[in-house]
Amino acid sequence: MDANSRQTLLARVAVIPIVETLRISIDEFSEGTCMATVPRQRAYDGIYESLHGGILMTIADSIACFAIMTHLGPDAILTTTDMNIRFLAPCLTDVSARATVIKIGKTLCPVAVDLYDESATKVAVAQVTYMRLSAMPSRPAT
Repeated sequence: MDANSRQTLLARVAVIPIVETLRISIDEFSEGTCMATVPRQRAYDGIYESLHGGILMTIADSIACFAIMTHLGPDAILTTTDMNIRFLAPCLTDVSARATVIKIGKTLCPVAVDLYDESATKVAVAQVTYMRLSAMPSRPAT
């Protein structure tokens, strides 16, 4: 991925509200992959004082989309169709995520995501599938 494409993609990612909320930091973009780090914030802990599983899934969902954008560009119109996650260990630290595109299809784009704690223990594995849309759906007036 050339420097201009990387900068354009980083600029697009920076304006996504969940990126700011979770303080997602993009560590690397390459063709079909995205690596990111998210600091553990106790405000996002679950009942057992570890990073809430829903937050881990949100991270996986977001990073999967960014990996697809390395193929389709930052203006691609995408929506999540389904996600699954397998939790392997509690996450008590910052989390690193690595998303790898499995296939860029005409309609669907499945992505594998691995999530690790600071000691490189794999805390979860996920698969996220996005659908390519031809146009942005209309939004209700607010």
